[in-house]
Amino acid sequence: MAKPLLIAICGPTASGKTSLSIDLAKWLDTEILSFDSRQFYKELLIGSAPPSPQELKQVKHYFIQNLSINDEFNAGRFEREALPVLAQIFEKNKSAVTVGGSGMYLNALTNGFDELPSTIESIRAALNTQFAETGIESLQEELLKKDPTYYAQVDLKNPMRLIRALEVIRSSGKPYSTQRTKPKKERFFQTVKIGIDYPREALYHRINHRVDLMMQTGLLEEAKTLFPLRYKNALQTVGYSELFKVIDGEWDIEFGVSEIKKNSRRYAKRQMTWFKKDAEINWIEPGNIEAAQKVLAPYI
Repeated sequence: MAKPLLIAICGPTASGKTSLSIDLAKWLDTEILSFDSRQFYKELLIGSAPPSPQELKQVKHYFIQNLSINDEFNAGRFEREALPVLAQIFEKNKSAVTVGGSGMYLNALTNGFDELPSTIESIRAALNTQFAETGIESLQEELLKKDPTYYAQVDLKNPMRLIRALEVIRSSGKPYSTQRTKPKKERFFQTVKIGIDYPREALYHRINHRVDLMMQTGLLEEAKTLFPLRYKNALQTVGYSELFKVIDGEWDIEFGVSEIKKNSRRYAKRQMTWFKKDAEINWIEPGNIEAAQKVLAPYI
């Protein structure tokens, strides 16, 4: 008997993943599980660009605004919590759709997250204090010295990933990169991956426009409400970190918005670099549901 089918829609920010995933879920009469790590948090109503209330009404979604920024969450916990949800969906449907831009979380869902050493809480607390007091540069410098291999791979602007790597290094005495090579785990479903291949200049234009719309709909006001919590890991992300500097008086608003656009474009480039390394992804043009249906035809 064939395994149920998980359809993974991936690609860079602002590439139209949400609309494609909804169209496919409606076509297959199934539900959607998000693997977008920015959209897990209920406080990030604007800056994470989650599906709109109207979109959420069209198809049942999981892992959208289901957490607080006060919650500790990572790819390993996502794997543990998402697999039972998928099993629940597959009790009713032969297929399910998962969508997002966080490649690490997709990998955890489909291949399994490396079971790395658990760390002593005091190490994590010390690293969080170090980040708060001396900034991200000190984390970057320590990682470069202790694990240059992972330093060359990781998103150096993401303090959550830097802290995770350093806490494993400090607790084990071994490079983080040498502890991330476990074999794929067997899954109770088969996966077909579909990536949206957006032309770069057109994508950058969409990103700039999206940032303008976010500002018009209250992103600065949202950032102001979150400013007292600005050191939370979930807020060390594009859109908020720049506006915190505006609120703090370090930047003016025009420069802050331009930095959000620039860093969003860089984020999209990093996403594409990650996904382009995955030979399993079937690339299609933006908004082309017929191309996606053609990819899926042999499996449904």
